Amino acid sequence: SSSSSSSSSSSSSSSSSSAPVSPVSSVDSESAEMREISRFHAGEYLPAVGLHVHCYHNLMVDLTPDAWKRVRAARGVIDRVLERGEVVYGINTGFGAFSHVIIPPDKLSELQENLIRSHACGVGKRLPVHRARMLFALRLNVLARGRSGIDPDTLSHLLKAFNLGLVAEVPEQGSVGASGDLAPLAHLALAFLGEGNMWHPRQQQWLPASDVLRDYGMQPRKLGAKEGLALINGTQFITSLTTEALLRAENLLCVADVCAALSTEALLGTQTAFRPLIHHERPHRGQLVCAKRVWILLNDSEIAESHRNCGKVQDSYSLRCVPQVHGVVHDTIQFVRGILETEINSATDNPMIFGESEEIISGGNFHGEYPAKAADFLAIGVHELANISERRVERLVNASLSGLPSFLVADGGVNSGFMMIHVTAAALTSENKTLVHPASSDTISTSSAQEDHVSMGAWAARKVLRVVENTERVLAIELLAACQGLTHRLPLKPSRALQAVYELVRSRVAPLTTDRYMGPDLNAATELVKSGAVWAAVKPFLRAYDKPLDGVDSV
Repeated sequence: SSSSSSSSSSSSSSSSSSAPVSPVSSVDSESAEMREISRFHAGEYLPAVGLHVHCYHNLMVDLTPDAWKRVRAARGVIDRVLERGEVVYGINTGFGAFSHVIIPPDKLSELQENLIRSHACGVGKRLPVHRARMLFALRLNVLARGRSGIDPDTLSHLLKAFNLGLVAEVPEQGSVGASGDLAPLAHLALAFLGEGNMWHPRQQQWLPASDVLRDYGMQPRKLGAKEGLALINGTQFITSLTTEALLRAENLLCVADVCAALSTEALLGTQTAFRPLIHHERPHRGQLVCAKRVWILLNDSEIAESHRNCGKVQDSYSLRCVPQVHGVVHDTIQFVRGILETEINSATDNPMIFGESEEIISGGNFHGEYPAKAADFLAIGVHELANISERRVERLVNASLSGLPSFLVADGGVNSGFMMIHVTAAALTSENKTLVHPASSDTISTSSAQEDHVSMGAWAARKVLRVVENTERVLAIELLAACQGLTHRLPLKPSRALQAVYELVRSRVAPLTTDRYMGPDLNAATELVKSGAVWAAVKPFLRAYDKPLDGVDSV
């Protein structure tokens, strides 16, 4: 799917819905990738950040002329198959274990609509609007590949609905991630038959789909041959949720480097372990980037100068080994991004229609193992940021390790200070340890053993978002604790970059002098982490120093 306002198709109606609040506010609006988004059309490459932009900024969606040509060519192949009376799976046969059943021509529309109804059996909480919209956008992008056999009129109908801000109610549970995300995608399609519920952008609530369609001047769609299957075969539920997790993880990694630098200052740690020259001898890309980044963040610090000749040889691993630990998370994120951006731009249907060669080929592109593994790898990587962050928090609150007041508060005993907020960090980190068990290591046979190996990618995608949310809160706790530690180091100041972060935090959260309810403090710090404000505070300083250093390029 794409941003466009120049098309003769019915999708050129302007959106009347307000943009949902993005959980990924840290996307860099100045990046070259972002500048390219405004020129992107369906049928061209859609990066992960492009998916985010399309879903949160009400950009128009349409297809390129070449994409429309592919869609029409694929539909023509199906029409000719039906004219010749050939029997082809998914077009005029049953599905799954019923693939041997031949369906007469007068039942083909009923077949496709029954497929949607029977498969729309998900349960659990519904997706928030922004996630349902990402799911919808990804499915449109698959249809734009021209391998699904969708009728161009049906696709125009869906594009118009997307541009109006209409989206179906989709439950979270019910997909095993092979034959694609059948249940959630069936719910996505069901609303356009006029059944189930749909988001009403003007009224800002979920209402019966038939009522919403009527209010926006649209009719329920009748499906033709192959169209039901075209709407539900694919990995878009797994991919859309994991893409959100990826974008939030990219921000988290940057924040984790900042928090590590703050804690290093508060704990009177040394800059030496981050010197890029050391890491050039073990040149993993992520390790090099992280080491150089923290090295720059620690430059020109009054605190560091105050203990330069203290005689301490080296710091604990949670400080000294930050480049090695954060670095592999960086590389994991880059690996996951590669998988997801390939998946976003792939055809995941079965059978696949090749209009140029008049072929219909059955295969397994719907299998979710790739994005499932990506979600599991991402969860394991992001969790490590929480693991090591919690250890740094423990050092900050432990007077015997930090040289700071116990639990970072004066008059300990009367005041408990950061005692319990550290326990919260420990609880979230331990919860993550259970959540990072790979969902994709499991499989279960379904559909009378026709679908005898599945990815479990939907659960992998749902739980990686929980890992990301937990880690955002753990890093927010470290942000608060490190800044509290810096308060106790006054009048000495950290580096200018870290002083900017300290002042940002203090603009929202006052130093803790006596015990108070810390819920608002944690919420404020979490918002600073999630919004990208922490990273934005240090970027000018990183840019000022960002020149080749010991063979390492940009941070």
